[in-house]
Amino acid sequence: MPVKNAAPFLDECLRSIIDQTESNWELLAIDDGSTDSSAEILHQHASTDQRIKVFSNNGNGIIDALRTAYTASHGKLITRMDADDRMTANKLEVLKKNILTAGQGNVAVGQVAYFAEGKLGDGYRKYEQWLNALTATGSNYTDIYRECVIPSPCWMVHRDDLDRCGAFEPITYPEDYDLCFRFYEAGLAVVPCNAVLHHWRDHSARTSRNHPHYADNRFLELKLNWFLRLDHDPQRPLVLWGAGEKGKKLAQLLSSHGIAFHWICNNPNKIGKEIYGSVMQAPESLSTINHPQVIVSVANPHEQAELNAQLTGEVFYFC
Repeated sequence: MPVKNAAPFLDECLRSIIDQTESNWELLAIDDGSTDSSAEILHQHASTDQRIKVFSNNGNGIIDALRTAYTASHGKLITRMDADDRMTANKLEVLKKNILTAGQGNVAVGQVAYFAEGKLGDGYRKYEQWLNALTATGSNYTDIYRECVIPSPCWMVHRDDLDRCGAFEPITYPEDYDLCFRFYEAGLAVVPCNAVLHHWRDHSARTSRNHPHYADNRFLELKLNWFLRLDHDPQRPLVLWGAGEKGKKLAQLLSSHGIAFHWICNNPNKIGKEIYGSVMQAPESLSTINHPQVIVSVANPHEQAELNAQLTGEVFYFC
């Protein structure tokens, strides 16, 4: 568990771990240069519970903190926690049971629930509902290019499988999404779960809200790099659908990789115009392209519903 200036939430987080129905655990808490009272809170709890072990980060940032913790860990089953969240009382028990029942070659996950002291944004609720629907059936990878489909603080894997996926070695942000793709690449099947096991706290100081490592362009670059590595078929024509901000960024990235593509959009004001060296095509042109792979960058759900009736071939939603 990386910890950086989490003092307002840390005691509640630690209590949720200490109160687990599964008692056989160790917590490797890594203080990542906190300037508040986080280190004191960690050491206070460690002094009364020998299962809690506190270390200072050997480097700087979340990835180095995860590496520091993993190096010091002893467990055969590995999970991760965020210092501003809280576990349901049965989280470790359920994840442990599910991963042991499923065996190696799997990743156990749980459903999540967002909470906040103030008003919770509609986007978080929609993400929660979307993610939990995937987790209920274990179909998480089907939408892997939309968003991170494995909740970063609510998974458990066998140590050997995590090592096979590279554990926390790659220096790639967003690190949780990158690990999700490595689970996918390694063929780790997602064990379905119908229970909420993790409470995800939204607050203004969240790292994912403020750090440039989690900016939108980082997500697009990560998605495209993994798509080109895992799912792109260079023998088939590639279509990019959408010319909004994300579509333009994807066009630039594809061009920088030297990847040829057809660019389609619904905006009549853009059709026929050249943008970044590519001429915008009308939707009707898709029918003339044989067996394409289609990247969709249109985020509006109503527009996506309309697109689904038009699209043919293999479709990947980057939105």
